[in-house]
Amino acid sequence: MKRLVLLLIALAAVLPAAASAHPLGNFSVNRYSAIEVSGNRIYVHYVLDLAEIPAFQERKRVRRAGFAAEIGRGLNLALDGRPAALRLVESKSELRPGAGGLKTLRFAAVYETPATGTRLAYRDTNFASRLGWREVVVRAGRGARIESASVPATSRSDALSAYPQDLLRDPLSVSSATAAFRAGALPGVPPPLGSAPAPGPRGGFESLIAGELGAGAILVALLLAAFWGAAHALTPGHGKAIVAGYLVGTRGRPRDAVALGLIVTATHTIGVFALGIVTLALSAFVVPEQLYPWLTLSSGLLVVGVGASVLWRRLRHRRQHAHGHNHHHHDHHHEHGYGRGGLLGVGIAAGLLPCPSALVVLLSAIALHRVGLGLVLILAFSAGLAATITAIGLVAVLARRAFSRLRLDGRLIRALPAASALAIVAVGVGITLKALPEVL
Repeated sequence: MKRLVLLLIALAAVLPAAASAHPLGNFSVNRYSAIEVSGNRIYVHYVLDLAEIPAFQERKRVRRAGFAAEIGRGLNLALDGRPAALRLVESKSELRPGAGGLKTLRFAAVYETPATGTRLAYRDTNFASRLGWREVVVRAGRGARIESASVPATSRSDALSAYPQDLLRDPLSVSSATAAFRAGALPGVPPPLGSAPAPGPRGGFESLIAGELGAGAILVALLLAAFWGAAHALTPGHGKAIVAGYLVGTRGRPRDAVALGLIVTATHTIGVFALGIVTLALSAFVVPEQLYPWLTLSSGLLVVGVGASVLWRRLRHRRQHAHGHNHHHHDHHHEHGYGRGGLLGVGIAAGLLPCPSALVVLLSAIALHRVGLGLVLILAFSAGLAATITAIGLVAVLARRAFSRLRLDGRLIRALPAASALAIVAVGVGITLKALPEVL
């Protein structure tokens, strides 16, 4: 058993982590429209690619009778300025294996209308509030031709079948198009619906929920969940700089670093459960990905507040020291009294943004009737994340203590706590400014 555990952990360390099974993330709703002038007809080939979480939310709606007509009403096509009625030709939906036992969902449909006039304007209004790839192409065939168009004739994503790697961080966001065209004399031929691509390899934290339920397997799953949480903490964000800067700026102790880790664990776990409640019970009113910018903004403002408080306190201490007052005992007591509130603020800011992978595990646990396993996996993941944060905090504390033993009386060393507090403020301002455009 011990050898098996060590082997699996070693494999996890060398295999690439799957941050999400879907290329564009577990929250994405991806849309594709191909406007095709074929002979004397105009066809709209429409594709929806729903990642695990929206597929979990919308599966019943997408697969019910009448959904294709609902989608058609959200496609606005105008010919020479007059609205064109789109008639459904055919449609289908397919479920595919996704992360953690959840499914992804692909819907495809073809609509048609007579090719009258010489100019078209198109807009897709479906799922407008959801994050994801948005693409429109315009092309012609069967004797028709496109004279000019605002969008290309070929798809960058092969109709949502192969997303280009260089655009995953900044996906296309095109949901409208205009074009000048000449219809042909031949009868139109509708484009094929196409099929969902074969599922790629599944791995990472999300895959643990679908594993075996033996005692040994569960123990290994918990160890791997903690490993993925620790590795996830090393990705950009998660308050590493904030934690280090805070502990240096407030002359934190090792137990403060441990306390920060515990707060991060609790905050991250509670955040996952809260987001799960939103996903399950409130999706008709708010979608979970819309909460992330607000959580980011809250985290940024919280960091600014903590950093500003620490900076003010360090500057006040320096002014008192410059005037020759002996406030060492009072300041030491006040520092650690203040630290409890500051520790709470920094810990909440570091754990406030729940990992989407953890939400996938929670939803998978509900779908597979493994709620208990899902809860302990999420707790283990959060503990692993917090362990990394704690380790970084301990390094910051021990490094500060090591420097304090050296006889370095230069201004740079004396200014280090205030500089750390200023760095916290700068990080908080950066987080806030990044979030503002997404919430305004």
